[in-house]
Amino acid sequence: MDFQRDFLALGIYLLVLFVLLNRFKHKRFNLFLRWSGIFLLLYFLFLEIQRKTFFILIPVFFFLLFCYFYFKEKCRLRNGWLLNLFLISFMIYVGLISFTAQSIIGMGISAVLLILFLIAVAFGVYAAVIFLIGNSFIVLRRESRRLPNLLTLILGLAILALILLQTIGAKFLPSWSLVLLAIPTTIALYFFVVFWNFLSISVLYQFNQPKYEQDFIVVLGAGLINGETVTPLLAKRIDRALQFYHKQSAATLSPPRLVMSGGQGPDEKVPEAQAMREYALAQGIPEDEILMEAQSTNTLENMRFSKEVMEREKPSGYQAIFSSNNYHIFRAGMYAEEVGLNIDGIGAKTAKYYLPNAFLREFIAIALMHKKAHLIVCSLITIGYIALAAINYFFGG
Repeated sequence: MDFQRDFLALGIYLLVLFVLLNRFKHKRFNLFLRWSGIFLLLYFLFLEIQRKTFFILIPVFFFLLFCYFYFKEKCRLRNGWLLNLFLISFMIYVGLISFTAQSIIGMGISAVLLILFLIAVAFGVYAAVIFLIGNSFIVLRRESRRLPNLLTLILGLAILALILLQTIGAKFLPSWSLVLLAIPTTIALYFFVVFWNFLSISVLYQFNQPKYEQDFIVVLGAGLINGETVTPLLAKRIDRALQFYHKQSAATLSPPRLVMSGGQGPDEKVPEAQAMREYALAQGIPEDEILMEAQSTNTLENMRFSKEVMEREKPSGYQAIFSSNNYHIFRAGMYAEEVGLNIDGIGAKTAKYYLPNAFLREFIAIALMHKKAHLIVCSLITIGYIALAAINYFFGG
């Protein structure tokens, strides 16, 4: 092992990190991530040049492929697959180069990743059940007992039931039928992988930092209290838009115009856009800087009708973003791309205890958008295992 090489590299990394964190105090986490990524790339590239190998080109290829598709269309589920493909290839690469080049830094990273992987395999399912059911009690204490607020409880109980089914079924079912127990497990594993890809790209999308050169901010509506007053959830969306509004105004002296988007539901006295407009006026926003789109009934229509408003106001072209809750902006971005609206989202913070439930709800909504594909996969899994069970029954002896 080349201790001198690795300790020198580690010293340079820590020194530069110390300087950056003290020089730029407002974006420390982003700086840490960026510098760590640059350092690891340069370090492993140095090892490759030293050994005259270029295995690093494999994860770099997947990273560039991810970047190409991500910056082309950010709100696509394929980006989650590409991101995780890059991460898996990079972890394999780190393990390979660490031992072939006898790298202390690489071995340390590999050891941490291996320990985390083993912990996840050994305790991940049980920890998930405890977390989901525990989280559901917190949600039920603070929120209403509606179905959308019961998702973590339902999922936790479903996983627990699956564990019991596997345990009890293995004891009492005939040997030829045991393969059928793999059907719900495999389907659950499939949806876990799909969910993980969704969660990966959805979390990455939270780091959007639009430039202060926007012409419009579309604020997506939500329900109203007593049919006429914005809810705390909707107020957060508006406040997030106003935060960006004031920052751009201070930076460029040219604030964006707000497009309040939301129609009138059957139980609402006024359109959501009107209630949102009144809220913004109460915050000191000039009346002529607020536009209303009061026809939409869902997020897809929010995007379609807001696009019409912005094109009417500025037919020569415009820059725009939209504001919603952080867990919702990825799916909202998918709808924006569907109607041909090139627009990124900024997310309002959500109470941490509610995030698991919220992301599950978003995942279900997105899964239903692709229900035919998921139904085909689940059908093939089921047919495959039934065929194996039949073969085992007739020819298994």
